[in-house]
Amino acid sequence: MQAIVLVGGFGTRLRPLTDTVPKSMLTVGNEPIITRLARWLEGAGVTTMTLALGYLPDPFRAAFPHGRCGGVELRYTVEPEPLDTAGAIRFAAESAGVDDTFLAINGDIITDLDAAALVTEHRRLGAEATIHLTPVADPSAFGVVEVDAGHHVQRFLEKPRPGTTDSKVINGGTYVMEPCVLEAIAPGVAVNIERVTFPLLAARGSLFGVATDSYWIDVGRAELLIQANLDRLAGRYDTTLAHPVSGGHGIDPEAVVAVDALVSGSVVAGDVEVGARSEVTRSVLLAGARIGDDVIVHDSVVMGVVPDGAQLRAAVIGAGARLDPGQHVTQERVPDPG
Repeated sequence: MQAIVLVGGFGTRLRPLTDTVPKSMLTVGNEPIITRLARWLEGAGVTTMTLALGYLPDPFRAAFPHGRCGGVELRYTVEPEPLDTAGAIRFAAESAGVDDTFLAINGDIITDLDAAALVTEHRRLGAEATIHLTPVADPSAFGVVEVDAGHHVQRFLEKPRPGTTDSKVINGGTYVMEPCVLEAIAPGVAVNIERVTFPLLAARGSLFGVATDSYWIDVGRAELLIQANLDRLAGRYDTTLAHPVSGGHGIDPEAVVAVDALVSGSVVAGDVEVGARSEVTRSVLLAGARIGDDVIVHDSVVMGVVPDGAQLRAAVIGAGARLDPGQHVTQERVPDPG
């Protein structure tokens, strides 16, 4: 089976981290998101994964120079101009020669969904397209999907007000599709799958939605990137994998951490240094992070240099950050994305 993975977005909500690294190349549990996606898809029977690229395509090719990730063959398509979600899927699928049932995945999700079971249900339903649906506590912050008893998608509601709908499931960003869906997407122009393609398929009764209680998180914001890392650390998913964060230990063996530094409830990549007497809690230190002496890092994501005595709380520090010794940064992104 083939899969199309959408990784061409700008990652605006994660800037300045994504100024230098594509969103799907950021790490969760010290593993690039795209690598985990490939491993997950391989487990579902995917043999070929086409990356629908746009913004910063070169880091993907550099990371996988032999065109493979684990047991999955990688192919690359680069949009000549931004084509939005549906447009990117058509462009990538046609470039890859997709001619059978395929998966399409948003490249910024972490889930332990049984994708093979979703494909089986898609075929049982006789669907042209099937959306994985995931429950949320507060549907007013999302685009809610309504389905009937037969799993037919009835309508999409964007950030519904209380009392507007009984549905509490949202689009989980994993789709099973038949090649005929591509014909419903205008070629060579930007087309949004949720606002254009899916309502068209729903109107003709060929779009279905299947809800599960699988682990699911969209890592498109810094606080959710932290949460995904902490969930991995806590064993809320990927519990069978041998990995540096297994057993509650989130510090990569290659990291250099001072003996009197305190690192707790955090994930620390290999190319990271943490100085003397520094404290790091509920945070993610990405490759390249340099934490000076007597630094406090709490609820933050760091990729750049944090000088001696600085304090970070709910901060995002990119590779190009310029901080002063002793500076306090609270709920800010540095450099400021503008």
